[in-house]
Amino acid sequence: MVVPVAALCCLVPLLPAAAAPGGPHWLGAPVDWPKVALLAFLHGCWESLAQGLPTPCLVLVRRLLRRPALPERTPARPGVNTFFPVLFAGVLMLPPAAAALVAAPAALLGGPSGRGCRPRQLFNGSQLALCAFASSVAFHLLHGPQLLLGSRFPAALLPGFAAVAVFCLVNGVVVGVMLMLSEGRRPGVLLSGAHASCGLPVLVHAAGGLMVAVLWQGPYGAFAALLALLPLSISAWVFAQGQRERDAHQATVQSLVQAVEIKDSYTRGHSERVGRASVLIATQLGMEAERLRTLRFAGILHDVGKLGVATELLRRNGPLTEAERRAVEIHPVYGYELVRGIDFLGEAHAGILHHHERLDGRGYPSGLAGEQIPEFARIISVADAFDSMTSTRSYRRGRPVGEAVAELERCSGSQFDPVMVRALIDALAGYDWQPVVHSEDSIEAVPDIPLGVPEPVRAAPGQAVPGRVPPQGGGTVPAAGQP
Repeated sequence: MVVPVAALCCLVPLLPAAAAPGGPHWLGAPVDWPKVALLAFLHGCWESLAQGLPTPCLVLVRRLLRRPALPERTPARPGVNTFFPVLFAGVLMLPPAAAALVAAPAALLGGPSGRGCRPRQLFNGSQLALCAFASSVAFHLLHGPQLLLGSRFPAALLPGFAAVAVFCLVNGVVVGVMLMLSEGRRPGVLLSGAHASCGLPVLVHAAGGLMVAVLWQGPYGAFAALLALLPLSISAWVFAQGQRERDAHQATVQSLVQAVEIKDSYTRGHSERVGRASVLIATQLGMEAERLRTLRFAGILHDVGKLGVATELLRRNGPLTEAERRAVEIHPVYGYELVRGIDFLGEAHAGILHHHERLDGRGYPSGLAGEQIPEFARIISVADAFDSMTSTRSYRRGRPVGEAVAELERCSGSQFDPVMVRALIDALAGYDWQPVVHSEDSIEAVPDIPLGVPEPVRAAPGQAVPGRVPPQGGGTVPAAGQP
């Protein structure tokens, strides 16, 4: 309740008898109410556009024409305000209290809807009102309105930058305080929140707000300002559509993963962890953001082919026959066949198909070796083995992280790419990876087998393992973390 109360206090100067003697004249300056109403309406319209939602104008026109209401849609970025140029224009053109009023309607009437969402809408509106008020105060203290009206550039840019900095600072502090109170975060979240909120998009929107304010107060008024918003409007709409597409991709991936995890309770969460470990490795290698996103999908979906494997084989905690082993080892091919028609996965297809290949060519399904194995597959192979070794399965209890890392190093150069193994080790040095811990009851019957020793799911002693070439001198080839 503190934030809404503070936001209401920001509106006190709008009251007729609120002007305090001796205070800044601009704090209680007369308000151009038509301008406030128009800015608030425009802010609501463009915020709806940036969220991929019908604008208030469209909703009103459809009601006047008695057309059926449009189907309800979820905001592209629920709970997040994404379009600030109109709000910044209000900060530059209006007294602080009026600037705060511009921010409130879009947050209170838009954003998340449904039962229980009203407190969140109230918080969002109050947060933006506080940010706009503080930002406008900073702009006025530095005599920004006089410099802006006189078109004194670049002198007018200094108050503008100060207003943007204050907006981001207040926004970060409000969000940080809420995280500290609700989630018990450390005070450092205040600075990190302020830093995160002051990025390139905010600076671009602030420049757009400055342009709107200058044109609005020029000879062509609001009409010229609306034209100036057109390029930003198109970019905001395109961004919203892209966000919706990314959400649809994520939903598709999650649906496939849930289907796999229903079949095998021991691997529940394994797919997400492999995706996370794969991203840790690739980030250490300096992979670009778009490929990181695709790699994460590949890691999450690496075992999707197990949908084509009999559930009884996946849950077996005893030896498999040669035919059963072959049935399990074909799952990368099944996975590739399942997802190859999903275009947005792109490079992930090869990662899913070849994540069980070995650097020495003794893997499956194609027996690729060295650089023939796609980069995504070499990354996922390490991430998959690492999580398998640190997680309890039906055939072996999970091992400590240090023991799993030692096993990866032992198999580096034969089973795993040494570059990927080293990248994971370096990433784990700054990441608190927690092994999966099951209840004592669920692991009592699970064998406690050291790493490097063949697990019970492997073929019985003396029986050939399909798809493997026996090493020189006889024996079996240890395969770290292989299912």
